[in-house]
Formats: sequence, structure tokens, C-alpha cells
Amino acid sequence: MDKSSGVGVLDKASLVLGALEAGPQNLAGLVAATGLARPTAYRLAVALEHHRLVGRDLQGRFVLGPRLGELAAAAGEDRLLAAAGSILNSLRDTTAESTQLYRRQGEQRMCVAAAERLSGLRDTVPVGTVLSMAAGSAAQVLLAWEEPDRLHRGLKGARFTASMLAAVRRRGWAQSIGEREAGVASVSAPVRGPGGKVIAAVSVSGPLERLTRQPGRLHAPSVVHAANSLTELLRAHG
Repeated sequence: MDKSSGVGVLDKASLVLGALEAGPQNLAGLVAATGLARPTAYRLAVALEHHRLVGRDLQGRFVLGPRLGELAAAAGEDRLLAAAGSILNSLRDTTAESTQLYRRQGEQRMCVAAAERLSGLRDTVPVGTVLSMAAGSAAQVLLAWEEPDRLHRGLKGARFTASMLAAVRRRGWAQSIGEREAGVASVSAPVRGPGGKVIAAVSVSGPLERLTRQPGRLHAPSVVHAANSLTELLRAHG
């Protein structure tokens, strides 16, 4: 069968990625595995590195990049969203507060599902809202388990610190009090994909007068339970 797509540069890039699937390669190994000319193999590997589809290990060898994992996680988004609705509704009913599901998109985060409190003062975050990764409990959760270099970059200008993220990792949830918006508090917990990577954050948010200055004490068990339920559903269908 002809494996050519008719788009030469994509076919060659696919050869590079396929060669790295077997493990790290230096340039000579990449040339041998792909059959590409040395300048071509190098140019493609560096271009793919620019887009984070290829990375480097500590020895400087080419490896598959983090963007591939992000794309694989995004491929499971339909399953995530299909399962999220009933779980967010249940969490809203349990806590009597608005609930949200956030995913990271580059250097921001997006609300991809929500269940609003049915009456009274609420924190409304419409689906599709894009928020900063510099503030809020969901941002803390989405950053806390990142690779060290990406985590440290994310802390620049953030309203939270490295020690706060270490505490998030230890206890398995985050809280914020007026970080994202004055008078609003929230609690978030991580949702993990089948491979164990954090792919989303489940959140409860509402006015500080109801959630108090220790919202985790009120709602962390319920939020963690909801996030774990989503994780288990994804693993069951992974």
C-alpha cells in the first residue's frame, strides 16, 4: 500500500515522529531510521520541536514532545464532556453552588462545561469563557502537576506561589479566595486521563459570604469526589 499522502513535507514529518516512537534518537539515528537526508531530518526535527511535537532529553537527543500528549488528551474531550454534565449537576445539588469544568488551552483556561446554581447570588461562568492561568483554584490545579519548567513559567505573574502549588499536590485540591474576582471563592480538584495526566479541573465557585475564607473545608470532599468520578469514567472508557 502506498503510504504517501501526496504532501511530501507531512509524510517526512510523520517519518520523524514514527522514528521517535521507538525512543530517543540523536540526529544520526534519526537519519538511519527515516532514510531522510541529514539536513532534511534536522530541519524537520527542529521545526517539530518549535511546535512542541518534538522535544529533547537531557542528552540532547530528540524525543516525542509534550504537545502530542495534549492532543491525545483533547481527543478524549468528547468523552469528558459527555460524562461531565450529570456529575456537575450532582455536585451543584450537593453544594448548592455553581460548578464548572475547566481545560487548559495554551496559556489560558476555558470553561468547557458548567451547572449554574438555580437561584440567588451565584458565580456565573458561561461555557466558552476563557480565563487567566494566573489566578483561581482551577488554574492552580491545572498548573500544579505540570512539568517543572512549564510550572515555573506559569508562576510568573501568578497570584499563587510554588509553595501553594506544592500544597495542592499534597492534599489533591486547591482553593482560592478572591484571586480571580473580588468577593468570589472557589474549590477545584484534578481530573486525570487514562494515562494519569491532569487534563481538567472540576470547580465549585460562589460568593465569599457563603463559601467563607476556608471554602475547602466546606466543599473539598465533594469536589474531589466529583473529579475522581470523572477520572474513573474516563479510565473505564479509555
